[in-house]
Amino acid sequence: MTAISAEAVQKDRRRLRVHEAAIGDRIYEILTTACALVVPALVIAIAIAIFAAAWPAFAKVGLSIVTSTDWDVRAGKFGAAPAIFGTLVSSVVALIIATPLAIGVAIFLSEFSPKWLRQPIGFLVDLLAAVPSVVYGLWGIFVLLPLLREQVMPFLRDTLHLGATPFFTGPAYGPSMLAAGIILAIMALPYISSVSREVLLAVPRSQREAALALGATRWEMIRDAVVPYAKSGIIGGIMLGLGRALGETMAVTMVIGNRLEISASLFSPGYTMASLIANQFGEATSDLHLSALMAVGAILFVITLIVNAVARWLVWQVSRGRVS
Repeated sequence: MTAISAEAVQKDRRRLRVHEAAIGDRIYEILTTACALVVPALVIAIAIAIFAAAWPAFAKVGLSIVTSTDWDVRAGKFGAAPAIFGTLVSSVVALIIATPLAIGVAIFLSEFSPKWLRQPIGFLVDLLAAVPSVVYGLWGIFVLLPLLREQVMPFLRDTLHLGATPFFTGPAYGPSMLAAGIILAIMALPYISSVSREVLLAVPRSQREAALALGATRWEMIRDAVVPYAKSGIIGGIMLGLGRALGETMAVTMVIGNRLEISASLFSPGYTMASLIANQFGEATSDLHLSALMAVGAILFVITLIVNAVARWLVWQVSRGRVS
């Protein structure tokens, strides 16, 4: 009788432990689910707040906020086309400069670098992402702008005779779309390089060995076997760098010149959507002016969200391909 009672007690204890474990698992599942839902909830909350504040401007100005070049606060005209143009041009210039450098660094670290050198160089490249944007802006003011004004711009315009094209005409002021593009290239480079390096390292070793076994040189192996295999991931890294460039504010504001005009010349000052908001938000006194700035922020939010979503999708495609 005592043995039967002891066995029953043991069974009850086991049931209790299983029940407690099930409750603990359920609580843990609820907590982790709640944490996972916080991020999309924040994005939705930010989007609602921005678009609610921007709606009066959209309702009054309409699509002219995207197409018009006339930004006159007193007249109630808010055309952000120059800022949109400046955002896109400066970001494209940044990608043109940063992409070859970043991919070159990624290929070196993944294919050529000795193991003892790979980690220090990778750390230093990634460290560029940790530098505050205002520090980049100060470096741009005191180092980059004088260099552009006195050396680089005259060299491009006169020595290389690129002044015959509409992209390198005009006086060499220093603050310009070119200066903004160079600053953004430095800031986007670690993002592109980091993602590209990871996807290149994810390429199976058999892919490299097969190319070498067919008689390819090391460069041909990288060009024809490794890079095409990681192409989608590299494009995703470039898109992430583009997303970084689109949203940068302080460094660009300090070197771009902040002039609302559309010019084909990279030597001309310009404006971006982020710098427009940063410069005028503190001075916005009327509700319409404030709403117009929020509308510009909403446009920038949508563009950046789309770019980052596409980048994440491309990187996910590469990761899924590796698993399968």
